[in-house]
Formats: sequence, C-alpha cells, structure tokens
Amino acid sequence: MSGSVLGKAGGVSGAPVIEPGATIGVLGGGQLGRMMALAGSNLGYRFVAMDPTPDAPCGQVAGQIVARYDDQDAARELAARADVITYEFENVDAGVAALLEEASYVPQGSRLLYTTQHRLREKRAIEAAGVKVAPYAEIGSEEELRAAVARLGLPAVLKTATGGYDGKGQWVIRGEDEITPAFAELSQAGTELVLEQFVPFVKELSVIAARSPRGEIKTFPVAENIHVDNILHVSIVPARVEEQVQREAERLAAQIAEGLEAVGLLAVEMFLTAEGELFVNELAPRPHNSGHYTMEACTTSQFEQHVRAICNLPLGPVELLTPVVMVNVLGEHLEAVRKAVAAGRWFDENEGGAGFAAIPKVHLYGKHGAAPKRKMGHINLLCRNVEDGLRWIEQTNIWRNERK
Repeated sequence: MSGSVLGKAGGVSGAPVIEPGATIGVLGGGQLGRMMALAGSNLGYRFVAMDPTPDAPCGQVAGQIVARYDDQDAARELAARADVITYEFENVDAGVAALLEEASYVPQGSRLLYTTQHRLREKRAIEAAGVKVAPYAEIGSEEELRAAVARLGLPAVLKTATGGYDGKGQWVIRGEDEITPAFAELSQAGTELVLEQFVPFVKELSVIAARSPRGEIKTFPVAENIHVDNILHVSIVPARVEEQVQREAERLAAQIAEGLEAVGLLAVEMFLTAEGELFVNELAPRPHNSGHYTMEACTTSQFEQHVRAICNLPLGPVELLTPVVMVNVLGEHLEAVRKAVAAGRWFDENEGGAGFAAIPKVHLYGKHGAAPKRKMGHINLLCRNVEDGLRWIEQTNIWRNERK
C-alpha cells in the first residue's frame, strides 16, 4: 500500500503558509517534539519547546522554556517567540490552549484537543464521522456499571474518560466479582468512566493520517501493532492483512481526519475482527509511536509530514520504500542497546547485520532516568520481509522476556 490521497475540498480559505525560516513552538518537550524538531530543521525551521523538565529530549536539539504546562506567563513567552505553535501530547491545560490560540497561530486549534482528551467525546465524534467504535456506555455509578455489564457482556474494559496511557486508567473486567473493585479503583480519578465491550480482535492496526489547513489529506501505510503489558512492543509494516483491509483502514482514517477537520497528524488505532470488521479504538492528534517506522521506511517521515501540515505546505509523498519492523526500547532494554551500538556488533555479518537480512536504525531519546517500561528509544529494522525483522528481534535476545 502506498497511502491514499483525498482531494483538497474542505480546506480553510486564506490559511497562511508558514515558510521555512520561521520558528515553530512545541508545547511539550518529549521525544515526539525532539524528532519533530530534527525533521523540521532539515526544512529550515527553528524550534522552541515548553516543558517543565530541564534538558528535556526536545530541549536538547531546540530552544526550551522550562515551565509547567499551566504556566500562562511561559505560554505568552512561547507565543512571542514562535510563528506557529503545535503540541506533542494531548493533556494540554485548557487555559493555556485558549491563551495560545488568542496570542499566536495554532492551526490545530483546541477543538480537536477538547475532543480527543475525553474518551466519550472522542467516541461520539468518531461515530459522527460515520465510523464504527466498539459498543460502549457512560458510567457514573457502580449500579450503572452493573447494568452496562449485563447489557454489553463480559469481558469488558472499564476506562477513565480522561488521562491514562499505555494501559493506565483501565481495568479489564472478566467476572462480576471484579465490578466493585474496578469501579472503586478507577472512580478515584474523579472523572467520568466509560465501559467498552471487549472486541475479540485478531489484529491491532493503526493508520497515521495527515491533513493540512488547505484540506489536503494523505495516509501512511497501515501498521500492524503488537502490545506487551499494554505498551506498544513492535509495529510491522506492511501489516500482515489483506490488501482490501489495508485500503479500508486508510479510508476510515482519512474519513475521520476530514470529519474532525484535523490539522497536522491524526493517529487512528483500530481493531480487526476475524470477520474482517474494523472498529476504531482510539485517536491521537499528534505524531504517534506506531508511526516511527516512517522515519527511514517512507519517502516522508510522520514528523516531516506533521511540520508540512501545520505550516500548510504541500504534503510529502508517503510511499513505503522497504518492509520495516519498529521495536520499542524501554528502560530495561536501554543498556544492552547502548552496548550493542557502541560495539557495532549489529552490523557484523554473524551478529545481526547481513546475517539477519535486517538493517537496524537506532533512535535514542536522551531521556534522563531509564525506568522499567519507560520508552527510551526505538529501532527501525529495514528488511527484505517483516519476518526477517521479527527474527532479528528474537535473535538479539534483548527482548527475550517480552510476552505477547
């Protein structure tokens, strides 16, 4: 699959083009901002990030304002220093988002953030775009939870409506005896809860769609994702599904991006059932972990595409140049990866280079503190076929404790 392109209908008339040489402000200074700055600097853009952590990953390659995300004075400084502002994570303070919209140019706006920050609003917006989500129910009490379980069946997934990532803020209810503890634990978050019917999926897929203010849309090839402990372990491209499923997944992602009038990137995560049905699980209005494979494997990376979209440049081509498997480097893997890079053994014919028919491209994020399960980097394995990439992961033995 080479990615789909929709026409330019529905764009914003008169939206400015932010030309190279301008400064892009990034709300958030993590690895997504870092890779965005590295890609955008090749086009001639400058970057400044706002993040509370000194020497944050993005701050290592761009300017940084060290401040809390709800610091309105710091937000005004960011607005003064930047020609256009984007964000690299969803949990942006509402007051700061409104201030930035008033004081600067934020092409993504706050409406999509408002939608995707809240699971119930997000599901309703996906349905309004004409795309299926798993059956769900809003939960306000334990009694409502029991009634929803009776209606939707078990297993079912109880989630907080806001917050939560990499499996946090959710509980898979497998028996009625778990209803009380699940509600007691998740209700402590002080937000609405949502119960989702468990979808018996055979594959988890995702598509990164890009849309510019002028209305141009392009979708990257479909990724097949495997999670371990609710954290993304590998992304496999091309996804090992039929071509018609890939086309439909790309079509749905483009339809959602158009329906939500997204600007920039929109990551669309989906479940594929044995019957060939696709259900959208979650959205993320930013670059996404499952799109990291694009950095070497596509003609345009997701990070360059995001810069192009928010600056209203023509979107870049999205063709897949080579099969690829992306594997995440978590805190428990970091030391072994560093040693392998320093020794150069992965390029030895007997240690994972030509011998495995996979070329590893290593990306480490520069985070301080390699805690277990914390994302510290990723490796893109460029290969003749994806099975070679998966075999490389097994034979390096670094990820030997992962359980699918």
